[in-house]
Amino acid sequence: MMSGSRLVSRLIIFSIISTTFFTVESIRLFPDSFDEASSDFTEAPAYQNGLECSVLAKNRLLLACDPSAVHIAMTLDPAYLRGTVSAVHSILKHTSCPQNIFFHFIASGSSHGSLAKTLSSVFPSLSFKVYSFDETMVKNLISSSIRQALDSPLNYARSYLSEILSSCVSRVIYLDSDVIVVDDIQKLWKISLSGSRTIGAPEYCHANFTKYFTENFWSDRKLSSAFDSKTPCYFNTGVMVIDLDRWREGDYTRKIENWMKIQKEDKRIYELGSLPPFLLVFGGDIEAIDHQWNQHGLGGDNIVSSCRSLHPGPVSLIHWSGKGKPWVRLDDGKPCPIDYLWAPYDLHKSQRQYLQYNQELEIL
Repeated sequence: MMSGSRLVSRLIIFSIISTTFFTVESIRLFPDSFDEASSDFTEAPAYQNGLECSVLAKNRLLLACDPSAVHIAMTLDPAYLRGTVSAVHSILKHTSCPQNIFFHFIASGSSHGSLAKTLSSVFPSLSFKVYSFDETMVKNLISSSIRQALDSPLNYARSYLSEILSSCVSRVIYLDSDVIVVDDIQKLWKISLSGSRTIGAPEYCHANFTKYFTENFWSDRKLSSAFDSKTPCYFNTGVMVIDLDRWREGDYTRKIENWMKIQKEDKRIYELGSLPPFLLVFGGDIEAIDHQWNQHGLGGDNIVSSCRSLHPGPVSLIHWSGKGKPWVRLDDGKPCPIDYLWAPYDLHKSQRQYLQYNQELEIL
């Protein structure tokens, strides 16, 4: 975990170094092929377990179902591959037991084989499995939102984790691809979900909850009664601890789908992609996790890629939710100060200039 002041210090130094020595190169956001994508990244360092770590199965098939392992689920979208690679790199770098982590990646269409090849080339020792997501499960339920990227079927894969992942996986951390972790992910993994709660996430009860739904929703007593006897707060679905056994028992995927059907077929009750159905099903009934595990909103809002600062307090996970992504802003030569905190984890070859200064940053 890093203090906010230490991160700010790193930010200032990185900004000075980059201004002095770095010339932004123009690169393609999308490779011509996934074989080419493999060669676009440098190989990550080999991270080893500390002496205090439990000895788990080295066989990846066994580790995929081992409840003693830390299980992390992420989507694999070609448009966000660079972000995913950086997120994985940050997790491995800061955890005490990197060999005890198993990654469950979800990809659409026929690209999952090539994406797996890319991951293997960047992280030769990484324990992971790539699952193919059938977009037809959700495609007809998606209604347009305020930002086109939110309409991607893969953005809804988080609602289907209990069905996509093997039934032997009983608990998982879901992470978006636009995050970096600067603390030991095992701390997040060990958080208990009390009572019958199915998910844990940082809650933001100061946010105006009503704005996440339309007047059509709030004026319909039958629909808005979903929050009767609850005190719902906004939470961001880009960082969640999920009890998949409880999810399966509660059949929460169908409950989310039912709200999506109302939105698609009956009346427009929200504007913001996959988030509102989660709020409707789980709002007011989640395990509240410390805010340090999701310093989100650093990509601006869903319309404008604006620069924002870290929230006060300790920082364990930094999240560029919103329109602006650090790799895009860095490549365009228009980075926000906060983007320099993402750069040291970037393994894309176009950003080797940043990596040369990791050692200087580590001493701060």
